[in-house]
Amino acid sequence: MRHWTLVLSGALALGAPLHAQDPFEIVVYPAATAGRGEWELETHLNYTARGTSAFAGTVAPTRYQTHLALELTRGITSSWEASFYLLGARRPDVGAEYAGWRLRSRVRAPLSWKLPFDLGFSAELEAPRPAYGGASPTIELTPILERRFGAVRVGLNANMERDLGEGEAGGTSEGWEFEPSAVVGVAASRRVFLKLEYRGAWGELTKPLAPSAQVHQLFPGIDVRLGEVTLGWSVGAGTANAANRLVFASRAEVGF
Repeated sequence: MRHWTLVLSGALALGAPLHAQDPFEIVVYPAATAGRGEWELETHLNYTARGTSAFAGTVAPTRYQTHLALELTRGITSSWEASFYLLGARRPDVGAEYAGWRLRSRVRAPLSWKLPFDLGFSAELEAPRPAYGGASPTIELTPILERRFGAVRVGLNANMERDLGEGEAGGTSEGWEFEPSAVVGVAASRRVFLKLEYRGAWGELTKPLAPSAQVHQLFPGIDVRLGEVTLGWSVGAGTANAANRLVFASRAEVGF
């Protein structure tokens, strides 16, 4: 319980406006964490083929942008991990540049609790450059639910995000934004996992958007495990009002 307290402490008291969906890390977190003393290195490389074409406050147009996230994770205990991210991006007419950093901590419920599902919780602090996320740092809190039925995995990330700044630049609201993500997948073999991921932006928790204004994206994809290395690819398509309507996503993960 101490680990859960460390992650949650003080987090809900912070915040203000928020920026749009995350283009750097397109993933549905599992409840499981890295083992005690283990290291994991993960890269996320994503390309937006159809995105926004004009600035939204400080945030640059996303069309034809490439986003890179380098993630280093350390297992602190058998149910608690911490991660550091370094973000980079490439924009047309600008080139490659540094885009910000993140810190994340994730915990999972002990198996001794004997829950009917796997339960986890993630807290993340992000400090993007204004062109990639607004003028202020943001905080993200994510309850994680997961259940496996033989070869089938079903997972839900109930992401809640909030801007920590006091102004309007780069933000879209003044409350906690609800941006859920989910995955349904099946292990086709010991090495191949087929999946369909969902990402949404539903507006504020207390004032959700009308269904016609909500953003929905689907990412069919595949993960392939080759020894200690896992490679993943997916293609995302969004509704007409989505900021990023066609995205090519990839990731590579290695444990050591």
